[in-house]
Amino acid sequence: MKYDLIVIGSGPGGYIAAIRAAQLGSKVAIIEKYSTLGGTCLNVGCIPSKALLDSSHHYYDAVNHFEEHGISVEKPSFDFGKMVARKANVVETTTGGIKYLMDKNNIEVYEGLGSFEDATHVKITKNDGTEEVIEGTNIIIATGSKPSSLPFITIDKERVITSTEALKLPEVPKHLLVIGGGVIGLELGSVYKRLGADVTVIEYAPTITPTMDKDVSKELTKVLKKQGMKINASHGVTSVERNGDEVVVKATNKKGEEVTFTGDYCLVSVGRRPYTEGLALEKAGVKVTERGMVEVNDHLQTNVSNIYAIGDVVRGAMLAHKAEEEGVVVAEYLAGQKPHIDYNLIPGIVYTWPEVAAVGKTEQELKDAGVDYKSGKFSMRALGRSRASGDLDGFVKVLADKNTDEILGVHMVGARVADLIMEAAVAMEYRASAEDLARICHGHPTYSEAVKEAAKAAWDGKPLNA
Repeated sequence: MKYDLIVIGSGPGGYIAAIRAAQLGSKVAIIEKYSTLGGTCLNVGCIPSKALLDSSHHYYDAVNHFEEHGISVEKPSFDFGKMVARKANVVETTTGGIKYLMDKNNIEVYEGLGSFEDATHVKITKNDGTEEVIEGTNIIIATGSKPSSLPFITIDKERVITSTEALKLPEVPKHLLVIGGGVIGLELGSVYKRLGADVTVIEYAPTITPTMDKDVSKELTKVLKKQGMKINASHGVTSVERNGDEVVVKATNKKGEEVTFTGDYCLVSVGRRPYTEGLALEKAGVKVTERGMVEVNDHLQTNVSNIYAIGDVVRGAMLAHKAEEEGVVVAEYLAGQKPHIDYNLIPGIVYTWPEVAAVGKTEQELKDAGVDYKSGKFSMRALGRSRASGDLDGFVKVLADKNTDEILGVHMVGARVADLIMEAAVAMEYRASAEDLARICHGHPTYSEAVKEAAKAAWDGKPLNA
């Protein structure tokens, strides 16, 4: 069978690329080695983690905050099995929606492991061992990523686990050790902390969320510690050993002293790596970097002209929404259009509570680049909406060019900032100034007023409610 486009991998990048190409008139096939579509994000990543985050948040509020709202309940309890079952149902519904979209857009779905025979032919090895070869004028590699580890750690998937296993544990840990203070570790650590586990985070860098603005990292550390999470930054892990139902982690702190942590589960969340195993890229002549990423140009085209790659398997942030945008870009480029993607305007989000969100440059990046900038900051605590809801932690920070007033970066910690950050992204897409944002009428009382006030603080240094 011959297709205009073959997509290998059905995650957010792959399935969106397939849909967009089909919308633009291409005959499309998509290959997925698992029995459900949607890739890591929908099956063992974004969607299931948010389902557990929401469930655990409801329970945490019932235990800690209902009383202050005048709501009296018997001592709250939870059924962890039901939480996990609800998560599974959310995943099933979502992945089923992808199958519906494939049918709706007449996209042929092949279940099996896709591997290159040459630059235009892909072999599909099915679960029953049979093989089929299909041909594609163009091919997109969208095979995503897998959790990384450290060379001396043995992931047994029982007590020493990755994010995949952390989403389907048989019980709430008594003491969860989390190696890595990035997005995945903090989100899953938050789930189990809310449900009663002791949670200890061990991070090599001087701060958690080390790629984000330092003010954000500082605020999030303060809030998570207040919630009872133990944060150990500047700790380099040297060994992880399992002894029955106990896991012992040894690390060296910034003074060079050895520190020992003991728990019943250890989540290893030190990042993710591109997943290209089994693709037989060498048969197609596709180049990869030393780190295993597929090399691409500005059009996401590999060194083989008809083969493209998107998402976690190529350079850049490993984010589902980044993969989606790249999928659209390739599909439209192949259709003769002239799409664009601004990597500076891809938001980063952490779904703890309060949430964390950012877009554009951090303050440190502007300093390092020698940019003359100004900063405006506004506390969520000063908002009427925050006081009404009881969500007082956090702030919005707007960074703008000191000479032109153009917004260069926006960083937020607070309630619902995962949604709020898009206001900043839209403004920056159209190269708005801090004054532009400050002069837009924002609804009252809303969390969004913090954006207006921070923009005004950056523009003229005179927020109205602080």
